[in-house]
Amino acid sequence: MAATAKHLLLVEDEAPLRQAIAEQLSDRGYRVEQAESGEAALARLADFAFDIIVTDLRLPGIDGAAVVDAAVERYPEIVAIVVTGYGTVKDAVEAIKRGAWDFVSKPFQIDELLHVLDSALEQQRLKSENAYLRAQLEERYCFEGIIGKSPPMTRLFQLLETIAATSSTILITGETGTGKEVVARAIHHNSPRRVHHFIALNCSAIPETLLEAELFGHVRGAFTGAVGNRQGRLEQAHKGTLFIDEVGTMSAAPQMKLLRVLQEREFERVGDSHTIKVDVRVIAATNVDLGRMVADGQFRGDLFYRLNVIPVQLPPLRDRREDIPLLVQHFLDKYQTRVAQDLHPARKPDGGPVAKAVPLTLSQEAMRRLMSYQWPGNVRQLENAIERAVAFSAGRLQIGVQDLPSELLEGTTSPIASPVSLPEEGIDLGALVADIERELIQRSLERSGGNKGQAARLLNLKRTTLVEKLKRLQK
Repeated sequence: MAATAKHLLLVEDEAPLRQAIAEQLSDRGYRVEQAESGEAALARLADFAFDIIVTDLRLPGIDGAAVVDAAVERYPEIVAIVVTGYGTVKDAVEAIKRGAWDFVSKPFQIDELLHVLDSALEQQRLKSENAYLRAQLEERYCFEGIIGKSPPMTRLFQLLETIAATSSTILITGETGTGKEVVARAIHHNSPRRVHHFIALNCSAIPETLLEAELFGHVRGAFTGAVGNRQGRLEQAHKGTLFIDEVGTMSAAPQMKLLRVLQEREFERVGDSHTIKVDVRVIAATNVDLGRMVADGQFRGDLFYRLNVIPVQLPPLRDRREDIPLLVQHFLDKYQTRVAQDLHPARKPDGGPVAKAVPLTLSQEAMRRLMSYQWPGNVRQLENAIERAVAFSAGRLQIGVQDLPSELLEGTTSPIASPVSLPEEGIDLGALVADIERELIQRSLERSGGNKGQAARLLNLKRTTLVEKLKRLQK
């Protein structure tokens, strides 16, 4: 065996036999987890990237063949060994055809199983050095570039398929990095408006003084620097879709004009009295609680209800960890091709570039780090991590833990990111709560760039409450 202990999932419904095998494998250096059924095995596979799975083929409920299918589909690098107790190799051979590495027949000696495991691990090592094992991202696991097969994503796909054909206004909510614009584009490209423009506007990226003109357009002389007439994003999106990101940062004046657009389908350019009719579907997005902002008087209630006709909530990555292997494979495919084009600029006969395949895989230890991380930046942060890992792989055939960003390697020391232990001598609860509060406030200020109003929204506090807490903590 390699110096690094392999994580092994043992699936066997006979408890005495399972326990005996687990103990002997543990004595040989394997890190063994046990599952008494196929259902229990699938639950463990959803949460952890095992190196090896050893499963009996005959199980109550979900059988071993289905467990192997799920394991290999989720983790192309996993070594699957099947056990058959019926004196025939027919089912075992069929399982091998579907992705298992080898089989053993009951009854067997532990040395026989160990020999099969050693042989399979060696074959895997050789195979990874000579071929790139590509995960099969089937069509049913994606929707216009949105990838996932977890229950939250399955429900999301069903919702998107239903609402895409309508022209109703949509409000997409979710944390930063969950893919709100990707979802908005998917809705547009699956709608009858797909032949017309998809226009995006990020309210937080445009100065407040220019946002109204950017959205509604302006006429010459409307303000200093307006040297000619200019269409706004609304006109550009006529008959198509207008995506308004970070709508919660929009100030009062454009809020009022946007409300009129949603009600009357008309507006005037800045500095003009001529009314323009527009046919546009509006999809808005925000990472803050607009309902709370309405209650605090920071956002118009009537506009919120006009935007929130169809709410779409995007789950954070930490709530759909079983999608991480699919996403990792997708980003590996994407960035290894780019690296190939950069490092191997071969030429076609016509002079065009040819990308050479880069046979990159991801170690199971690296996958475990990815699946155990909290991902505050969600899918966008995961994509950045994989792009970095591909760049740092430096021609090696497998991405390892050392190629991952430092925040995935350092572990978590925050008192809010892991359970708090209770020592025998007890703790100072008041001091601990104050430390947690101080850290959360500091994080919210860092994320909002020091903007106390936005920081307060992240913490679901009123701005005045946050200011008072800051004063108290600074004493």
